[in-house]
Amino acid sequence: MSGADGLYRPGDSPLHRLRPQVKIVALVGFTCAIAATPREALWAFGTYALLLAGLFALARVPAAWVLSRSLVESPFLVLALAFPFMVAGPPVHFGFITVSEPGLWAGWNLFAKATLGVWAALLLSATTPVAGVLAGLSRLRCPEILLQITAFAIRYAHLTVAEVTQMRLARLARCDDPRFLWQASALARSLGVVFIRSFERGERIWQSMAARGYTGRLPLEVGPAPASALQWGAALSAPAVAGAIAAWTAVIA
Repeated sequence: MSGADGLYRPGDSPLHRLRPQVKIVALVGFTCAIAATPREALWAFGTYALLLAGLFALARVPAAWVLSRSLVESPFLVLALAFPFMVAGPPVHFGFITVSEPGLWAGWNLFAKATLGVWAALLLSATTPVAGVLAGLSRLRCPEILLQITAFAIRYAHLTVAEVTQMRLARLARCDDPRFLWQASALARSLGVVFIRSFERGERIWQSMAARGYTGRLPLEVGPAPASALQWGAALSAPAVAGAIAAWTAVIA
């Protein structure tokens, strides 16, 4: 798997075979339903989690893989844990710990919605390669210039990371240890060199594209085939269930 493949896990599950544009629309719809669900509807968030767990199982994505990649939301979890101590309101006692009730609800709201949103995004990433996501966005009429900038950024991101890694190994081989404060200037100079190299590489790529007749749109584009009504129905079934749950919880709240 190359560095540009991102979190994609090759497979032949029904979710892998869906067109990328329908999965993108399903992700947006499912996320909107999660965000619209009142925080007091605990059963609704449990239903969303079970629904996502079933989809991960259908896509043959291991739970350990999902949990390890979910660590990206760690800053939000720290903030969610701090809410019960930061938000004012009626106190709630847990032994010798006193927290506020509104803070508990605020922390739960952030934790539940952030976690479910990350899981939904991981489901798309695990079943759709980066190129497929960009092709799906193009099919959905996303601005072409944004797609091209994103495509080039993803394509050369792993190259920049490799350069930073090589420069770090070179510093360590010369007895440099970035843990010491007085060596921060060397690290800053290294990052500056990487920035200049990346900028020069971008200029060379632009000149090469302009020399080949680039006019703001790539001459060769291979997009995904149109999705059938069956695929749209299959992809939107989960967001439809989530939307119905969100609407019901909003009515009875």
